[in-house]
Amino acid sequence: MIVCIPDPASAPLLGDLPAEVEVIAWDGYGDEPENLRHTRIWVPQVEDADELPRKFAAMPELEVILLLSAGVEDMVGHIPDGVVMCDARGVHGSSVAELVLALVLASQRRLPHFLDAQREGRWDLVEGEDMRDKRVVVVGAGDLGEQTARRLRAFDAEPVMVAHSAREGVHATDELPDLLPDADVVVLTLPLTPGSEGMVDADFLARMADGALLVNVSRGKIVDTDALLAELTSGRLRAALDVVEPEPLPAGHPLWTAPGLILTPHAAGHISQAGPRAFALVGDQIRRYVAGEELINVVEGEY
Repeated sequence: MIVCIPDPASAPLLGDLPAEVEVIAWDGYGDEPENLRHTRIWVPQVEDADELPRKFAAMPELEVILLLSAGVEDMVGHIPDGVVMCDARGVHGSSVAELVLALVLASQRRLPHFLDAQREGRWDLVEGEDMRDKRVVVVGAGDLGEQTARRLRAFDAEPVMVAHSAREGVHATDELPDLLPDADVVVLTLPLTPGSEGMVDADFLARMADGALLVNVSRGKIVDTDALLAELTSGRLRAALDVVEPEPLPAGHPLWTAPGLILTPHAAGHISQAGPRAFALVGDQIRRYVAGEELINVVEGEY
Protein backbone atom coordinates (compact mmCIF):
# COMPACT_ATOMS: atom_id res chain seq x y z
CA MET A 1 0.00 0.00 0.00
CA ILE A 2 1.49 3.33 -1.10
CA VAL A 3 1.52 6.39 1.15
CA CYS A 4 2.82 9.62 -0.38
CA ILE A 5 4.28 12.32 1.89
CA PRO A 6 5.70 15.70 0.79
CA ASP A 7 9.21 15.34 2.19
CA PRO A 8 11.35 12.20 2.63
CA ALA A 9 12.94 13.66 5.77
CA SER A 10 9.55 13.41 7.49
CA ALA A 11 9.24 9.64 7.08
CA PRO A 12 10.85 8.80 10.47
CA LEU A 13 8.24 11.00 12.18
CA LEU A 14 5.51 8.56 11.13
CA GLY A 15 6.70 5.93 13.61
CA ASP A 16 6.53 2.20 12.99
CA LEU A 17 4.19 1.35 10.12
CA PRO A 18 2.72 -2.00 9.04
CA ALA A 19 4.97 -4.03 6.75
CA GLU A 20 2.64 -3.64 3.76
CA VAL A 21 3.00 0.17 3.77
CA GLU A 22 5.47 1.72 1.33
CA VAL A 23 6.20 5.41 1.88
CA ILE A 24 7.17 7.54 -1.10
CA ALA A 25 7.88 11.29 -1.21
CA TRP A 26 6.57 13.83 -3.71
CA ASP A 27 5.97 17.53 -3.15
CA GLY A 28 3.58 17.75 -6.09
CA TYR A 29 6.16 19.11 -8.50
CA GLY A 30 9.05 17.76 -10.52
CA ASP A 31 9.51 14.13 -11.47
CA GLU A 32 6.84 11.77 -10.27
CA PRO A 33 8.19 8.89 -8.15
CA GLU A 34 7.71 5.28 -9.11
CA ASN A 35 4.40 3.86 -7.89
CA LEU A 36 2.87 7.34 -7.42
CA ARG A 37 -0.16 6.27 -9.46
CA HIS A 38 -0.88 3.55 -6.85
CA THR A 39 -0.97 6.02 -3.94
CA ARG A 40 -3.82 5.25 -1.55
CA ILE A 41 -3.03 7.89 1.11
CA TRP A 42 -1.67 11.34 0.26
CA VAL A 43 -0.20 13.87 2.69
CA PRO A 44 -0.02 17.23 0.86
CA GLN A 45 2.26 20.10 1.75
CA VAL A 46 0.74 22.59 4.18
CA GLU A 47 -1.73 24.90 2.43
CA ASP A 48 -0.71 23.71 -1.02
CA ALA A 49 -3.67 24.02 -3.39
CA ASP A 50 -1.77 24.70 -6.63
CA GLU A 51 -2.61 22.54 -9.63
CA LEU A 52 -4.77 20.13 -7.65
CA PRO A 53 -6.45 18.56 -10.71
CA ARG A 54 -3.03 17.61 -12.08
CA LYS A 55 -1.93 16.14 -8.75
CA PHE A 56 -5.12 14.13 -8.33
CA ALA A 57 -4.80 12.85 -11.90
CA ALA A 58 -1.35 11.49 -10.99
CA MET A 59 -2.91 9.46 -8.14
CA PRO A 60 -5.99 7.74 -9.64
CA GLU A 61 -6.17 5.15 -6.84
CA LEU A 62 -6.22 7.76 -4.05
CA GLU A 63 -8.63 7.05 -1.19
CA VAL A 64 -7.55 9.28 1.71
CA ILE A 65 -6.05 12.77 2.09
CA LEU A 66 -4.38 13.50 5.43
CA LEU A 67 -3.80 17.21 5.97
CA LEU A 68 -1.06 18.60 8.19
CA SER A 69 -3.15 21.64 9.12
CA ALA A 70 -6.57 22.32 10.60
CA GLY A 71 -7.60 24.55 7.70
CA VAL A 72 -9.22 22.76 4.78
CA GLU A 73 -10.55 25.54 2.58
CA ASP A 74 -7.84 25.17 -0.07
CA MET A 75 -8.99 21.62 -0.84
CA VAL A 76 -12.72 22.20 -0.78
CA GLY A 77 -14.39 21.75 -4.14
CA HIS A 78 -11.40 19.95 -5.67
CA ILE A 79 -11.47 16.53 -4.00
CA PRO A 80 -12.38 13.60 -6.29
CA ASP A 81 -15.56 11.72 -5.49
CA GLY A 82 -15.06 8.95 -2.98
CA VAL A 83 -11.88 10.39 -1.46
CA VAL A 84 -11.98 10.98 2.30
CA MET A 85 -10.19 14.02 3.76
CA CYS A 86 -8.99 14.32 7.36
CA ASP A 87 -7.59 17.44 8.97
CA ALA A 88 -5.00 17.81 11.73
CA ARG A 89 -7.42 18.93 14.40
CA GLY A 90 -5.81 18.65 17.83
CA VAL A 91 -2.24 19.14 16.59
CA HIS A 92 -2.02 22.92 16.53
CA GLY A 93 -4.60 23.92 19.15
CA SER A 94 -2.17 24.45 22.02
CA SER A 95 0.27 26.62 20.07
CA VAL A 96 -2.51 28.71 18.52
CA ALA A 97 -4.18 29.23 21.90
CA GLU A 98 -0.85 30.30 23.39
CA LEU A 99 -0.44 32.97 20.73
CA VAL A 100 -3.99 34.18 21.33
CA LEU A 101 -3.15 34.70 24.99
CA ALA A 102 0.15 36.35 24.11
CA LEU A 103 -1.57 38.78 21.75
CA VAL A 104 -4.39 39.56 24.17
CA LEU A 105 -2.04 40.14 27.09
CA ALA A 106 0.37 42.20 24.97
CA SER A 107 -2.45 44.48 23.89
CA GLN A 108 -4.12 44.69 27.30
CA ARG A 109 -0.88 45.41 29.14
CA ARG A 110 0.33 47.90 26.46
CA LEU A 111 3.51 46.01 25.57
CA PRO A 112 3.85 47.64 22.12
CA HIS A 113 3.90 51.05 23.83
CA PHE A 114 6.56 49.97 26.30
CA LEU A 115 8.72 48.40 23.58
CA ASP A 116 8.57 51.62 21.57
CA ALA A 117 9.50 53.59 24.68
CA GLN A 118 12.40 51.21 25.39
CA ARG A 119 13.81 51.66 21.88
CA GLU A 120 13.57 55.43 22.29
CA GLY A 121 15.05 55.42 25.81
CA ARG A 122 11.89 56.79 27.45
CA TRP A 123 10.53 55.78 30.86
CA ASP A 124 6.86 56.17 29.91
CA LEU A 125 4.29 54.67 32.26
CA VAL A 126 0.79 54.15 30.87
CA GLU A 127 -2.17 52.33 32.36
CA GLY A 128 -3.15 48.93 31.01
CA GLU A 129 -5.87 46.35 31.65
CA ASP A 130 -5.75 42.90 33.23
CA MET A 131 -7.93 39.95 32.21
CA ARG A 132 -9.81 39.45 35.46
CA ASP A 133 -13.57 39.41 34.79
CA LYS A 134 -13.10 40.40 31.16
CA ARG A 135 -15.70 38.98 28.78
CA VAL A 136 -14.10 37.27 25.78
CA VAL A 137 -16.33 36.15 22.91
CA VAL A 138 -14.62 33.22 21.17
CA VAL A 139 -16.11 32.70 17.71
CA GLY A 140 -15.34 29.11 16.81
CA ALA A 141 -15.91 26.38 19.39
CA GLY A 142 -13.75 23.61 17.95
CA ASP A 143 -10.37 22.50 19.26
CA LEU A 144 -8.76 25.92 18.80
CA GLY A 145 -11.62 27.69 20.53
CA GLU A 146 -11.79 25.25 23.42
CA GLN A 147 -8.04 25.40 24.03
CA THR A 148 -8.23 29.19 23.97
CA ALA A 149 -11.14 29.23 26.42
CA ARG A 150 -9.30 26.97 28.86
CA ARG A 151 -6.33 29.32 28.94
CA LEU A 152 -8.56 32.37 29.30
CA ARG A 153 -10.20 30.87 32.38
CA ALA A 154 -6.75 30.50 33.96
CA PHE A 155 -6.49 34.30 33.76
CA ASP A 156 -9.90 34.73 35.44
CA ALA A 157 -11.52 35.87 32.20
CA GLU A 158 -15.02 34.82 31.12
CA PRO A 159 -15.01 33.09 27.72
CA VAL A 160 -18.30 33.09 25.81
CA MET A 161 -18.27 30.37 23.15
CA VAL A 162 -19.94 30.81 19.75
CA ALA A 163 -20.31 28.27 16.93
CA HIS A 164 -22.32 27.89 13.73
CA SER A 165 -25.06 26.08 15.66
CA ALA A 166 -26.00 26.36 19.32
CA ARG A 167 -25.41 23.54 21.78
CA GLU A 168 -25.02 23.28 25.53
CA GLY A 169 -22.70 26.04 26.68
CA VAL A 170 -22.25 27.38 23.14
CA HIS A 171 -24.14 30.21 21.44
CA ALA A 172 -25.06 30.25 17.74
CA THR A 173 -23.50 32.80 15.39
CA ASP A 174 -26.88 34.44 14.85
CA GLU A 175 -26.67 35.54 18.53
CA LEU A 176 -23.51 37.59 17.88
CA PRO A 177 -25.34 40.92 17.47
CA ASP A 178 -26.45 40.63 21.10
CA LEU A 179 -23.11 39.30 22.39
CA LEU A 180 -20.66 41.73 20.76
CA PRO A 181 -21.61 44.94 22.62
CA ASP A 182 -20.67 43.39 25.98
CA ALA A 183 -17.37 41.84 24.84
CA ASP A 184 -14.03 43.24 25.98
CA VAL A 185 -12.25 40.93 23.52
CA VAL A 186 -13.47 39.03 20.44
CA VAL A 187 -11.32 36.08 19.29
CA LEU A 188 -11.80 34.44 15.88
CA THR A 189 -10.90 30.72 15.81
CA LEU A 190 -13.49 29.50 13.30
CA PRO A 191 -12.74 27.83 9.94
CA LEU A 192 -13.05 29.69 6.66
CA THR A 193 -16.23 28.55 4.91
CA PRO A 194 -18.66 30.20 2.48
CA GLY A 195 -20.68 31.20 5.54
CA SER A 196 -17.81 32.71 7.51
CA GLU A 197 -16.02 34.57 4.71
CA GLY A 198 -16.48 38.29 5.33
CA MET A 199 -18.39 37.66 8.57
CA VAL A 200 -16.49 40.39 10.41
CA ASP A 201 -17.74 43.29 8.34
CA ALA A 202 -18.49 46.94 9.13
CA ASP A 203 -21.73 46.03 10.91
CA PHE A 204 -20.03 43.35 13.05
CA LEU A 205 -17.28 45.78 14.06
CA ALA A 206 -19.74 48.60 14.74
CA ARG A 207 -21.47 46.39 17.32
CA MET A 208 -18.24 45.92 19.26
CA ALA A 209 -17.78 48.18 22.29
CA ASP A 210 -15.48 51.18 22.19
CA GLY A 211 -11.93 50.12 23.05
CA ALA A 212 -12.62 46.41 22.48
CA LEU A 213 -9.94 44.13 21.03
CA LEU A 214 -10.37 41.89 17.96
CA VAL A 215 -7.99 38.91 17.68
CA ASN A 216 -7.88 36.84 14.48
CA VAL A 217 -5.96 33.54 14.34
CA SER A 218 -8.26 31.84 11.83
CA ARG A 219 -8.13 33.17 8.26
CA GLY A 220 -7.74 36.70 6.93
CA LYS A 221 -10.74 36.47 4.60
CA ILE A 222 -13.10 36.26 7.58
CA VAL A 223 -12.42 39.95 8.30
CA ASP A 224 -13.22 42.87 6.00
CA THR A 225 -9.79 44.53 5.99
CA ASP A 226 -11.06 47.95 4.89
CA ALA A 227 -13.76 47.98 7.56
CA LEU A 228 -11.24 47.03 10.24
CA LEU A 229 -8.78 49.68 9.05
CA ALA A 230 -11.50 52.31 9.42
CA GLU A 231 -12.11 51.32 13.05
CA LEU A 232 -8.38 51.19 13.85
CA THR A 233 -7.68 54.52 12.21
CA SER A 234 -10.45 56.16 14.23
CA GLY A 235 -8.96 54.69 17.40
CA ARG A 236 -12.28 53.16 18.44
CA LEU A 237 -11.10 49.51 18.29
CA ARG A 238 -7.84 47.61 18.75
CA ALA A 239 -6.77 44.46 16.93
CA ALA A 240 -4.20 41.67 16.96
CA LEU A 241 -3.93 39.77 13.69
CA ASP A 242 -1.95 36.61 12.95
CA VAL A 243 -3.73 36.26 9.60
CA VAL A 244 -4.63 38.95 7.10
CA GLU A 245 -6.09 39.46 3.64
CA PRO A 246 -4.08 39.73 1.46
CA GLU A 247 -1.37 37.41 2.77
CA PRO A 248 1.55 37.82 2.88
CA LEU A 249 0.89 41.48 3.51
CA PRO A 250 2.53 43.55 0.75
CA ALA A 251 4.94 46.39 1.43
CA GLY A 252 3.20 49.70 1.92
CA HIS A 253 -0.12 48.17 2.96
CA PRO A 254 -1.91 50.43 5.50
CA LEU A 255 -2.16 47.59 8.04
CA TRP A 256 1.61 47.88 8.63
CA THR A 257 1.15 51.29 10.25
CA ALA A 258 -2.42 51.03 11.56
CA PRO A 259 -2.74 52.36 15.13
CA GLY A 260 -3.73 49.95 17.88
CA LEU A 261 -2.68 46.89 15.88
CA ILE A 262 -0.34 44.01 16.73
CA LEU A 263 0.58 42.04 13.60
CA THR A 264 2.26 38.62 13.41
CA PRO A 265 3.02 36.73 10.15
CA HIS A 266 0.73 33.68 10.42
CA ALA A 267 2.98 32.40 13.19
CA ALA A 268 0.47 30.69 15.51
CA GLY A 269 1.38 27.15 14.47
CA HIS A 270 4.98 27.86 13.56
CA ILE A 271 6.74 26.09 16.42
CA SER A 272 9.47 23.45 16.51
CA GLN A 273 7.11 20.59 17.43
CA ALA A 274 4.44 21.31 14.81
CA GLY A 275 5.91 18.91 12.25
CA PRO A 276 6.59 16.02 14.62
CA ARG A 277 3.09 16.28 16.10
CA ALA A 278 1.38 16.47 12.71
CA PHE A 279 3.28 13.51 11.25
CA ALA A 280 2.71 11.50 14.42
CA LEU A 281 -1.02 11.95 13.78
CA VAL A 282 -0.51 10.92 10.14
CA GLY A 283 1.27 7.76 11.30
CA ASP A 284 -1.59 6.95 13.64
CA GLN A 285 -4.10 7.47 10.84
CA ILE A 286 -2.15 5.15 8.51
CA ARG A 287 -2.13 2.42 11.15
CA ARG A 288 -5.89 2.90 11.63
CA TYR A 289 -6.49 2.65 7.89
CA VAL A 290 -4.47 -0.56 7.51
CA ALA A 291 -6.22 -2.12 10.52
CA GLY A 292 -9.64 -1.26 9.07
CA GLU A 293 -10.40 1.12 11.92
CA GLU A 294 -12.35 4.37 11.63
CA LEU A 295 -10.22 7.41 10.79
CA ILE A 296 -10.43 10.45 13.06
CA ASN A 297 -10.84 14.12 12.07
CA VAL A 298 -12.82 13.28 8.95
CA VAL A 299 -13.90 16.60 7.42
CA GLU A 300 -17.66 16.97 7.19
CA GLY A 301 -20.18 19.75 7.55
CA GLU A 302 -20.34 23.18 5.92
CA TYR A 303 -17.67 22.94 3.22
